[in-house]
Amino acid sequence: MPAKPRTGRTPGSPDNRQAILDAAGAQFAELGYDRATIRGIARAAGVDPALVYHYFGSKHRLFADTMELPVSPADILPDVLAGDRETVAWRLLTAVLGVWEEALPGQSRVAAVLRSSVTHEQSAAMLREFLTSQVLGRLTRALGDDRPELRASLAASQMVGLAMSRYVLKIEPLASAAPEELVPLYAPVVQHYLTGPLGELPSRARHTEPVS
Repeated sequence: MPAKPRTGRTPGSPDNRQAILDAAGAQFAELGYDRATIRGIARAAGVDPALVYHYFGSKHRLFADTMELPVSPADILPDVLAGDRETVAWRLLTAVLGVWEEALPGQSRVAAVLRSSVTHEQSAAMLREFLTSQVLGRLTRALGDDRPELRASLAASQMVGLAMSRYVLKIEPLASAAPEELVPLYAPVVQHYLTGPLGELPSRARHTEPVS
């Protein structure tokens, strides 16, 4: 009796790769990078976890491909951390601007995420993951200074503002300035957030009007 023909996607089919990317995008946005797992993404995509590794090799590479980034954020950190810690912001901005210059002006996923992050929570979550978990969170923990989460969020505020102003709002002359012009303008502030002294966040009591 002849064998029945197989149905469904074959293990190496392009449909499987796209299904993994779609599932990964939803999982990263819903759970965050750290809580999302290869096994969970594979389950959501209806594939074996080994197939995820076959296509992408690692979770951080899968994240980069989900965002359609030219390089994985994790791959730029060794170069950023190499050298004098007092110039780490210069290396960080040079590296991140290099990624953005290649990815953002086109029709990549990361460009769409940036544009829609103001109104769509899933896009905002993906943008947060890119900056606070994949780049700045790892960086501030590696630098070993106090309050790494706060430092990461402060640095992210500067970099999101730069990205939105340059690539979405296209504010001139910021939008047409060369990256090498922007790095020395933004780096001192980002450097302070990464390694400089941080004051205490104001408490609600400090904003209370004195009783007469």
